[in-house]
Amino acid sequence: MTEEAHLERALGKFNFSAGQRLALLFSNYIPMLHVLIIVVTLWVPWAAIGWRVCSAVAVLYLLPPIIARCILKVWPIREGTIAMPSRDYFVWWVVLNLQIIFCRLSFLEELMRIVPGAYTAWLRLWGSRIGAFTYWAAGLRILDRSFLDIGDGVAFGAGVRLNPHVMAENDTGEMELILATVHIGDRAIVGGYALLTAGTRIADDEMTRACVTSSPFSHWQGGKRVKKKAPEPGSEPA
Repeated sequence: MTEEAHLERALGKFNFSAGQRLALLFSNYIPMLHVLIIVVTLWVPWAAIGWRVCSAVAVLYLLPPIIARCILKVWPIREGTIAMPSRDYFVWWVVLNLQIIFCRLSFLEELMRIVPGAYTAWLRLWGSRIGAFTYWAAGLRILDRSFLDIGDGVAFGAGVRLNPHVMAENDTGEMELILATVHIGDRAIVGGYALLTAGTRIADDEMTRACVTSSPFSHWQGGKRVKKKAPEPGSEPA
């Protein structure tokens, strides 16, 4: 389900107040505002062109993670199953929209991966724990860049997807957000085109096969997947 379809369904199915509806819709303008700030920084002749280019690059790559880090510091999200609407849900939605430009224009992250260590440092700025000597293959895509815990010497195959959040229906048919950090142990290898969803844990020295789909809170160890129960909200703060 796309984020736009999710928003439309959420607004129609849940009893959002008028203020909550406006907050959700306003958050959708965050990516456009980000682009506008970049354009103004680059084209308004406030300094020499070199300074403007450097400043625009800084606004592009540094402003969103710094804002997201501050938001999560003030309003930490309780991981697990998150009700809609709730405070944690709205905080997550704002932080997600701070990342949309990188989700839609994936080449921006590919450019960073050309410089050894740059992409790892950038993910740490979002608040993720990323170990040393991580190999990011081409085509890797990440959602929720603040919810990763990756050990040392981890290698990702081409086209891997790391999705720390999923939307799902509960037993009563209500939509809810499942958000939890993806944990990958030291020296693990994630096979190409794998999909690792909320709360997935891969043990140290584990190797997953290509194209595997890891359902929420699965634990991979010894070549096997063990489905774990989702933690209660508040048990794993971001």
